[in-house]
Amino acid sequence: MITDEHFKRKLFKEKQYEWVFKDNPCTICLSLYQTLLDALDSPSKVYDMVFARRYLFDRRLGEGISVFNPGDRISKIHVLTNQLLQSQLNTLLRDSNRVPYMYSRYAKTNNGIYALMDIKSNNTERFANLHGIISEGVHKVEDIEEDVNSLFLALMNPEDKQNISDTQSFSDRITNIKIPYVLDYNTEVKIYRNIFGDHIQRYFLPRVLDNLAKVIISSRLSPRSAGMEEWIPDTDKYRLYCDSHLLLLKMDIYTGLIPSWLSDEDRKNFNAKRRRTIIAESETEGDKGFTGRDSIKIFSEFYSAYAKKDKIITMAMVCGFFNKFRNGSAGLIPEGFLDSLVCQYNYTVLQEVKEALYYYNEDNISREIQNYLFAVSFEPGRTEKCVFTGEEIEITEGFFDSVERRILGADSTVIQRMNFRQEVQNQYASSTLTQEMMVDGKKICETQLYESLYNRYIHNLKENVLDPFLKNDNFRNAIKDYHKEGFKSYDKRIREDVTQLMGNLNTKFGYTEQGAKEVCIYVIDNGLANAFSKR
Repeated sequence: MITDEHFKRKLFKEKQYEWVFKDNPCTICLSLYQTLLDALDSPSKVYDMVFARRYLFDRRLGEGISVFNPGDRISKIHVLTNQLLQSQLNTLLRDSNRVPYMYSRYAKTNNGIYALMDIKSNNTERFANLHGIISEGVHKVEDIEEDVNSLFLALMNPEDKQNISDTQSFSDRITNIKIPYVLDYNTEVKIYRNIFGDHIQRYFLPRVLDNLAKVIISSRLSPRSAGMEEWIPDTDKYRLYCDSHLLLLKMDIYTGLIPSWLSDEDRKNFNAKRRRTIIAESETEGDKGFTGRDSIKIFSEFYSAYAKKDKIITMAMVCGFFNKFRNGSAGLIPEGFLDSLVCQYNYTVLQEVKEALYYYNEDNISREIQNYLFAVSFEPGRTEKCVFTGEEIEITEGFFDSVERRILGADSTVIQRMNFRQEVQNQYASSTLTQEMMVDGKKICETQLYESLYNRYIHNLKENVLDPFLKNDNFRNAIKDYHKEGFKSYDKRIREDVTQLMGNLNTKFGYTEQGAKEVCIYVIDNGLANAFSKR
């Protein structure tokens, strides 16, 4: 019958074709074959009448895949027939008894999937009815025995095991699969966005929604980690950036992130073995704390209370909510975790504001020093065109003050800045201009004075990028007045700085204008630059 030698070898030797020799055809096919064989007296003539068709699996139609929930009612019809087809068979074969066209609902998933979601309510009865089929693979449909060879799955929660505890044939077939609660805060946020909509993000300052998810996940982590303790035994050195149990650091590692505040030594010691050890601990976590339903309920309560069109949700709101909620959380949130989360948030937003305010390249710094060297020869109150850069400069006390604070530091006094300006002017006139540039033919950027100012500028820029503005009330007020009529009254230099700050916070870190203003005022008013100055 099979002329294709290549396929014949596959049929007899490969595992995927074993069913051809071991399985039995369904009762309808078997009775149809036997009836035709009696009529034709030739198996080959019977096989000439057999044609194959595609079998489409469709869960919605119950073809090949059937999934039942506890609330799905049990059908009262247990035997399925097709009277039209039965009549055609009876007419063709001239016999009404040889080929009874009937089958059960289990036949619709034969060689397919039959699944029960939660063994409760109606599914308890469905589960019990499967006892004989699971044991023997056979189901009785009136007088006919029907073979059922399906992949049967019953998913249940641990508390539902009592519904099958009295049936030994079921209990010894159970495989417990631990499905922990979410431990990745990015995934937790995606769950909130999927349920409540992507628009929820715009009501939060950047990183605040992530931090809310971190509070939820903190309840699911083990308070102590052997892998973390072996890697970083002295946790106190990171008290400004992380909690005492390093849960915040572990959360970042679970998401594949290594935070910037880690020391070079600890980064180097975080080898592949330690990484695997720490990640392996996730298999023993996530079985306690806030459940998935709890977290959705908590977020819903928080969002309903704080999401307003004219306000942005801040870290203070998150902490306030969970501090009130803690009484009902039965100690699920680790002690001191919220305070550590705020410290880490403070460090993060401080770095963002620093980068947004002073993301200078070498050309920007060079132009500012050249403009300053040109301007020291003039009295404040004039507008001159710099011969080095070609830029129009408003020579004001504010202009001198902003440059000198960056070179000398924010703590420099007015007298120190005036003396420095005078020294620069004297050196520029006595040696830089007359000797190095006019006699030696050097450009302004090649002179000793320029190099000295440039190096001091870079040093203080890296160490104290916010210092020139922390004690400058005009800078804080300009932030509040940004895009208002009063903004035009501020010094040109301050206007440029604030405009750059707002623009960079928007394009680089995703802040809205209102959010950028709030985070800048937050950084200034809470003195975050001083809090992390000893890093």
